[in-house]
Amino acid sequence: MTMPTDGGADRILQLEKEVRQLKEAVVSHAVVDQAIGMIVALGRVSPDQGWAVLKEVSQRTNIKLRSVADMILVWGRTGLLPTEVRTVLEEVLDRLGPTRLPGVRPER
Repeated sequence: MTMPTDGGADRILQLEKEVRQLKEAVVSHAVVDQAIGMIVALGRVSPDQGWAVLKEVSQRTNIKLRSVADMILVWGRTGLLPTEVRTVLEEVLDRLGPTRLPGVRPER
């Protein structure tokens, strides 16, 4: 078996890096899609609105979108969601229509 030339080795390293980045992108996309699905189901909104809600929560809390999506998925499993994220999520969903997130007591 012959070893690649230096240019070939560089190309292999470049391709390996691209494969890693693509794998990370696929996982990130799946997490975001799952979080949108939770927002759609719990907020009774369309998928497009779910995406807009996730984006706005990310922007208003200044937390990366992928991280907000992760928090929403953890919330689905544990019921725990940081107060700041929960508050903004409720505000955004309330603008779209009457919604109550699970575990939140109605205001009197």
